[in-house]
Amino acid sequence: MSSHAHVRRSPTAPPQSFLWTRRIVLALITLFTLVPVYVMLSSSLKPLSDVSGRFSWIPHGFSIRPYIDIWSTIPLARYFLNSLIVAGAASICSVVVAIFAAYAVSRYRFRGKRVFTVTVLSTQMFPGILFLLPLFLIFVNIGNATGIDLYGSRGGLILTYLTFSLPFSIWMLIGYFDSIPKDLDEAAMVDGCGPIGALFRVVVPAATPGIVAVTLYAFMTAWGEVLFASVMTNDNTRTLAVGLQGYSTQNDVYWNQIMAASLVVSVPVVAGFLLLQRYLVAGLTAGAVK
Repeated sequence: MSSHAHVRRSPTAPPQSFLWTRRIVLALITLFTLVPVYVMLSSSLKPLSDVSGRFSWIPHGFSIRPYIDIWSTIPLARYFLNSLIVAGAASICSVVVAIFAAYAVSRYRFRGKRVFTVTVLSTQMFPGILFLLPLFLIFVNIGNATGIDLYGSRGGLILTYLTFSLPFSIWMLIGYFDSIPKDLDEAAMVDGCGPIGALFRVVVPAATPGIVAVTLYAFMTAWGEVLFASVMTNDNTRTLAVGLQGYSTQNDVYWNQIMAASLVVSVPVVAGFLLLQRYLVAGLTAGAVK
């Protein structure tokens, strides 16, 4: 008898060809994702003369000078602060409003409920450029009539981002709140809580993964948005997505600084995703199976 016993495969186990195909596809996807990151990292550590010439996969020398120069070539710190304030405020406002709206739609019956949900979802079908000119005219007219300068301000940009992050946030939280049993609300009300108390003491803690996913989505959307930020801001309120264009001048393009700045500005989003990825996965998949 042979000393090596054959391991029986389960009847439901996938075939070996499928396993190897999956490994090859995952390896190609990983390679496709990591190669641009490597090019950015290697280019950010090269002198400008090396980056402007023929690209080499293995750098001949390393220099951290581009990471120092990015802060003086353009006011990167100011752009970073503007993006942090705008993206943070937009995501917080979006989540707060979406919690109340989604809770009302999920827990109560009212006239026009179906029309409201369809309207909220249908706003995602239109490209953002359709809202650019109307919002610009609205902000300018409000400024002329009231003296409140929304155009070119952080507040105006926050309101702009709410127009396309809030509908998706509401729609996403509706599905998540629907997956939470209504018995929890009723039990909280029996204990003396009102609707608002039941929302914040029972429903919100149970919906933490969904709320975190919505917050992260709204933040990432506002952090990397270019179209509205290029029109609705000025030199003082410019965000990172638009400010990075300052590394390209009439005489030269500082490719190494662009790569270094791109890596630096992606740190908050990447760090937030890595820290909250388990909540993000749970929030995105919640409500799919009830």
